[in-house]
Amino acid sequence: MIKNLFAFILVISFSSAFAQTPKETPKWNIEKPSGPIKTITINTNEGTWMNLDVSPDGKEIVFDLLGDIYKLPITGGKATILASGLAWEVQPRFSPNGKYISFTSDKEGADNLWVMNADGNGKRAITKENFRLLNNAVWAPDNQYLIARKHFTGTRSLGAGEMWMYHISGGTEGIQLTKRKNDQQDAGEPTISADGKYVYFSEDATPGPFFQYNKDPNGEIYNIRQLNRENGEVKTVAGGQGGAFRPQISPDGKYLAFVKRVRLKSVLFLQDQATGEEWPLYDDLSHDQQEAWAIFGVYPNFAWTPDAKNIIIYAKGKIHQLNIETQNATEIPFEVNATQQISEALRFEQRVFKDEFDVKMIRQLTTSPDGKKVAFNAAGYIYVKDLPNGNPERLTKGIDFEFEPEFSPDGKSLIYVSWNDENKGSINKIELKNGKVSKLTS
Repeated sequence: MIKNLFAFILVISFSSAFAQTPKETPKWNIEKPSGPIKTITINTNEGTWMNLDVSPDGKEIVFDLLGDIYKLPITGGKATILASGLAWEVQPRFSPNGKYISFTSDKEGADNLWVMNADGNGKRAITKENFRLLNNAVWAPDNQYLIARKHFTGTRSLGAGEMWMYHISGGTEGIQLTKRKNDQQDAGEPTISADGKYVYFSEDATPGPFFQYNKDPNGEIYNIRQLNRENGEVKTVAGGQGGAFRPQISPDGKYLAFVKRVRLKSVLFLQDQATGEEWPLYDDLSHDQQEAWAIFGVYPNFAWTPDAKNIIIYAKGKIHQLNIETQNATEIPFEVNATQQISEALRFEQRVFKDEFDVKMIRQLTTSPDGKKVAFNAAGYIYVKDLPNGNPERLTKGIDFEFEPEFSPDGKSLIYVSWNDENKGSINKIELKNGKVSKLTS
């Protein structure tokens, strides 16, 4: 008897365990959507908010367009695609030795740092963050480390950034370089000097400690901070009226290029590192994002040429080469011809109104002289109701809006105001017995 009872319990236990085994669901893959997709063709010679970089030999430009990454001769021409697909891949940067390109990708479901060979092969994730996401990576001079902005949030989703460093072998937690001011004032857009000693980044310089949308860009929203990696000192190196952001130090260390606001324009400035003197270089940039929340940067990445004589920058749909001596701007033409697969949006038919609905509020109620009726406005029309328990009925059958009902002293008629967008307003009188309407004014 005991043996049979034990066997019964054993069978029940195994049955329960089997029944409770969760069904394994396939791992989600951003590159393989479950819904319908379609193929589109892209043929364009302009783009929006394009981040770019220049190769160490000065011969090529790498840039992003619509979440894909392309390479282009610095003289212009037809772009070659390096990274494409449904993943959002942006902010490419050449390694100092020219062998690799870093970029930001959400291929595995979250924004992380990736590296690929300069020809587009060998793509691999360097970080595996699923909450504290990363972007805006730059290379350290030794080709072994990336410095990027890491996103932190508190009670608001807006969050703030810190600069962290990661080895390109991957699998490490990273090294914290800067500490955020609080959980709502942002910092980002890191760049590093050619000798690796200084890291420059932009930071929200408003009084804080809260993020606000009503900031004045002609004041100082952002300034540029410099981290000395040898002693940990952090100081402000650019700011003031119009702010300062998207720093980019020249290869020879003589100039710091950055963007600031001058009245209604976003302007590229240079700062002499020996004297501190600043001057405008180019004032036809696209509008920056100082007043917005700019997690991916207040302005797109730009780059110096290796000889430190020119800056390559995106502005108003095009790529431009700016000579810092002559201040002449030359367009670098490009052409992108590509096919893309896009997921079709899931759409449902939405009926924005109902033929019948319950009115939640009445207005302009008035009572007849004998106290037996009331008239009122509801949803743009006038209704009349017998007291105390009658059903409301429309006063007219017209289509014009009706307002401000008022009974005549004898209670036989009612006046009201009507409105029509074409004929405008009028005062009307209606006989309650037969419904005859007379227009008194127009």
